[in-house]
Amino acid sequence: MTNPQFTGGAIDLGALAERNDEAQAGFEPFITVTEANVEKGVFERSMQIPVVLLIGTPRSPDSESLKAQFEKLSAGQRAFMVGYVDADATPQVAQAMGVRVLPTVVALAGGRPVANFEGNQPADELEQWVGALVSQVGPQLKGLVDDNAPEQEDADPRLDRATEALNAGDFDAATAVYDEILAEDPTNADIKQAKATVAVLKRVNGQGEPEDDVEKLLWLADKEFVAGDPEAAFDRLLEHVKAEPRAKERLLELLTLLEPGDPRVIAARTRLASALF
Repeated sequence: MTNPQFTGGAIDLGALAERNDEAQAGFEPFITVTEANVEKGVFERSMQIPVVLLIGTPRSPDSESLKAQFEKLSAGQRAFMVGYVDADATPQVAQAMGVRVLPTVVALAGGRPVANFEGNQPADELEQWVGALVSQVGPQLKGLVDDNAPEQEDADPRLDRATEALNAGDFDAATAVYDEILAEDPTNADIKQAKATVAVLKRVNGQGEPEDDVEKLLWLADKEFVAGDPEAAFDRLLEHVKAEPRAKERLLELLTLLEPGDPRVIAARTRLASALF
């Protein structure tokens, strides 16, 4: 899978946030994107959950294959949404996304593109990519409102500050909010995970390729993990855990960002134990 690109974007996030509540109702996991619904149906929705944009054409077998796979993956869930852009029917939308190759897939979160790839992908790799997007980026967003869910306590209002900071690309400010919450509730696992995720995002977005060999190793692993390929990141680090303590530290950090029962985590921990002992 092509390494995704990470960028700041140029969406007016303040304006989107003000209209965010209007986008809560009528959720559809897969939509066809038009000029009429791109703002509310895509950019506003990405304030709540990750949105995967597939820009393709009916003339391309790869586009049609990806479309069918995404329709299947998105059906019956509310953790992410897929928007299909027909570049032939709505060329203005495709051009606005800066697409050069069809098909192209762009992941949006908080109104910003966070990752992309070009061309078709095997079903298992596509599923892993979407799973990583949901597990890593989803917790940083507001989430959908479930009208049938039982009433819950109001969320900590400080989380809104963290979200605003992340939308602005201010990772230090978001981390400060999480530290403030953890000072009062040190056992809050969700906030710990959110803080750790922000640390990885900051490293990936905050520097170019290092010259030092070990720093480059860690940087590449971060990029692979955030790009939705944690297995590649784990493989890279596992090759060096015995000789390089920082590789082990980075591996253990990245493992905490996935669920403990994730097969990829279990496999990596098993290999780590074998490598060390």
